[in-house]
Amino acid sequence: MLEPSIIKDKEVEYLINDVYEMYGYDFSGYSRASFKRRVNRICLLDRFTSFAELRYTIMNDAEYLKRFVEEVTVNVTEMFRDPSFFKALREKILPQLGTYPLIRIWIAGCSTGEEAYSIAILLKEAGLYHKSLIYGTDLNPAVLETARAGVFPLQQMKLYSENYMLSGGKSDFSDYYTANYDSVKFDKSLQEKLILSTHNLVSDSSFNSFQLIICRNVLIYFDRDLQERVFSLFDNSLENLGFLALGAKETLRFSTIEKNYHQVEDQKIWKKLDHH
Repeated sequence: MLEPSIIKDKEVEYLINDVYEMYGYDFSGYSRASFKRRVNRICLLDRFTSFAELRYTIMNDAEYLKRFVEEVTVNVTEMFRDPSFFKALREKILPQLGTYPLIRIWIAGCSTGEEAYSIAILLKEAGLYHKSLIYGTDLNPAVLETARAGVFPLQQMKLYSENYMLSGGKSDFSDYYTANYDSVKFDKSLQEKLILSTHNLVSDSSFNSFQLIICRNVLIYFDRDLQERVFSLFDNSLENLGFLALGAKETLRFSTIEKNYHQVEDQKIWKKLDHH
């Protein structure tokens, strides 16, 4: 087994470079400490005896690369995560978006889709779903398959239901899914307005204009420069008076676009100022 501290910084750079040159996945902007921790974890999980063995496998086995990308871009998500955030969306943001004829929402780094389904439920309950489009994007095609299927473990539903209630939900949460043995399938109607596709925040450009962009707990893995690049991508993709929502440990403060935004409430939501 590989001792975690043995991976040298230089080796991490080689690996990042290899993966980019061969497959086009760019991890160069990832925080090195976080990336290294993930690589160590993979070596332990998959029982590599040396870093060279891991690197060799990645370079020679495109199937294994998929697993590597999945582990490195680890996807921890739940429905209505941080219920107070969803409550703020429900009470403060959606009423403002309701004035538009068409509401376009981008969930960047949507992972397995829990957040996208949560937003669909909010829009339904606000009576805005019929005129909304939710774009869910992620770097990792495997997690998007899960999102497309809309099937999640039954054991999560107790937590999701509690989160939903705390976010101001008034219905019976179980109305939104059908249970089947140890999993549940979310209602097809929650996918009608959901467009899922791969998008790389690091290298891909803007693909539409939005009134709300949600990107929570993705940027914590990026270094400063990469965060700046992603912020300017979001800024280019957001309409004037649109909203940008970040994760609990993320902020627009100290960023170059900060001056164009003001923070809404005590939540991690910023409104883009009108520049005319």
